Amino acid sequence: MKLNALIEKLAAFEPDGQPFISIYLRAQSNNNGRDEYEIWLKNEIAEAQAGFKEESPEALAFAQSLEQIQQFLANEVEPGANGVAIFAGGAGEFFETAQLDVEFPNNRLLTYDRPHILPLVRLVEQNPKYLVLWTDTNKADIYVFGGENTINLETETRAKVEEIENVVTQGTKVGGWSQGRYQRHIGNFHLQHAKETVEEVEKIMRDAKIKHLILCGDERTIIPILRPQLSKAVEESVLAVLNLSQYDSEEEIREKTHEVMAAQNAVSDMEMVQRMYDAAKAAAGLGTMGVENTLEALSNGQVQELIISSNVDALRYSPKKVKKILKTYAVGEDHSTSDDLPSVRESRQVADELLIRAMNTDAKIVFIEDETTLKEAGGVGAVLRYNINATANG
Repeated sequence: MKLNALIEKLAAFEPDGQPFISIYLRAQSNNNGRDEYEIWLKNEIAEAQAGFKEESPEALAFAQSLEQIQQFLANEVEPGANGVAIFAGGAGEFFETAQLDVEFPNNRLLTYDRPHILPLVRLVEQNPKYLVLWTDTNKADIYVFGGENTINLETETRAKVEEIENVVTQGTKVGGWSQGRYQRHIGNFHLQHAKETVEEVEKIMRDAKIKHLILCGDERTIIPILRPQLSKAVEESVLAVLNLSQYDSEEEIREKTHEVMAAQNAVSDMEMVQRMYDAAKAAAGLGTMGVENTLEALSNGQVQELIISSNVDALRYSPKKVKKILKTYAVGEDHSTSDDLPSVRESRQVADELLIRAMNTDAKIVFIEDETTLKEAGGVGAVLRYNINATANG
């Protein structure tokens, strides 16, 4: 199952009173070839089991889910997986997994009455899809990294989506031509190659709705020919130009371009935080800060962009006020997915509720890694589509 579909399924889960297990694992092997999470997970499971009364319905339901989890870990984990997510509940009736190319920051085992989705949503949002073009004067390789193509091992799409080669310019000899005429002849083929390559790049970006482009190649030869062929919109999407050779592997290209994306995300995050603060403090009231205000705005469908700390422990709020807001909105009108309220004293459940309401109202979700930048906002804020009070007064 693709990650976005899995997140939607998890968000729609209706609590049934039985324990629901959410597990996030850093699955990279240690120097001895063994997964480092094994001992940690064994201890976490034992601690979770001890929290249930022996032979109680909850203990039996936990045991049924645990049996599925252990079978999966023993028989189905792919050697290449760096991150593994497991979701089990409903006394064995609900069981979903995800095996990933990228790792989770921490191992987690959580037992609530519903799934914990924040780490999975964060992983998707922090790895946006982007296109990489490596090219020289007669060849081009096009890659799409990020998104579900290179996060999820279960998808079959390869990162390399296109290879363009123009053999006309390979091994051409001057012969009886003048040097100037020869250079014009070769230059025309290089220009045609650049145009064909750009045409394919722009088609892929348009069809796949990709917003970011990184160019790779010789900055003295092909890049000066290539860049003038880009449309204005695509030229504005170029994040960087890397001087990489044809001998760099796909993994090396992915790693180096991922560093560019990480730097871009960091800059973009700071801009989003500042935009939220400016909007929240402006007279127009098109921004909000704090869990309580943001939750209310999400429930009203006002939020355009949700800005939230990646660290749920950074959320600061009044459980009493949050509970009151959750109860105020009638079921079916609050953009939640369940009649059962989350535990307001569990910051992870409150964070999930914010995310679910954002997804249900098509709000953009932005995770901020540096929690200090959101301290004034209590860990969360939003840019609004409209000010409900201004609309009412109008």
